Amino acid sequence: MTTFESIAKPKSRLWLAAIKPPMYTVAIMPIAVGSAVAYAQVQPLGTSFDINIFATFLVSAIAIIAWLNISNDVYDSDTGIDINKAESVVNLTGNRNLMFWLGNVFLLSGILGIATISWWQQDPTVVMLVLCSCFLGYTYQGPPFRLGYQGLGEIICTICFGPLAVSAAYYSQTQSWSIANLMASLIIGISTSLILFCSHFHQVKDDLAAGKLSPIVRMGTKMGAQILQWSTASIYVLTTIGIVTKLFPIATLLVFLSLPLAIKLTDFVSKYHDLPERVRTCKYLAVRLQFVSGLLLAAGFYLAY
Repeated sequence: MTTFESIAKPKSRLWLAAIKPPMYTVAIMPIAVGSAVAYAQVQPLGTSFDINIFATFLVSAIAIIAWLNISNDVYDSDTGIDINKAESVVNLTGNRNLMFWLGNVFLLSGILGIATISWWQQDPTVVMLVLCSCFLGYTYQGPPFRLGYQGLGEIICTICFGPLAVSAAYYSQTQSWSIANLMASLIIGISTSLILFCSHFHQVKDDLAAGKLSPIVRMGTKMGAQILQWSTASIYVLTTIGIVTKLFPIATLLVFLSLPLAIKLTDFVSKYHDLPERVRTCKYLAVRLQFVSGLLLAAGFYLAY
């Protein structure tokens, strides 16, 4: 398939865009934050932090995100919404079935890694949480659900990468539950869903043509830019609530060091929300915010003890 975009860009750059290296931060941050909260809570009890479980979970999560990225391109190719997306792995290879099965190999590898953690612990909770997250992730684009086409993608993203993924990482270390971890998971869920939300601004035309009612299609780009401001601010509001209620250590104030990135993102979208070719890069600003704010939140918990 040849498009203007594919002609304009070298194929190596298209492959880099298709693989989406920055997007793997969405796999890293839930594990890092959930494990950090666990670390802060087990250290005073004299309980050891299991680095093998952490590493296994991290590698498995990256494999699952690879499946999610590939399968999204596969299912989008079925609806025709990616017809102008040169960096789709399906468009680049011209082989939808190969990408479908490659994605499933990544998924199986990731689930086997998580199942290994459950086997070590003789407790199915972690693998059940991850399976729930994978199922919800499938419903985003996969038939017959395609809930992303109904504008429910951000809700699914918040749940999958927030309460489910962060809680699974926390439970893998503690085999228990925590209100502090739930609060932290909401922050990560929201910051991750901002990436998806920002990805809609530049593709309103294609979404409308494919019948995809994304939040931006439903509310328009101007209101979407306003919603982005409030959603981004909630990261810092929730962090403040966590500190004031003493659920979070004072060191998590480090999250506020990411505030300039939040302001840059919201200002950029407010300025270019209705200019597709300009606003299309806003999702990368959202990725940067998710990574840095998540890293700082995790650091706050690690530094607490």
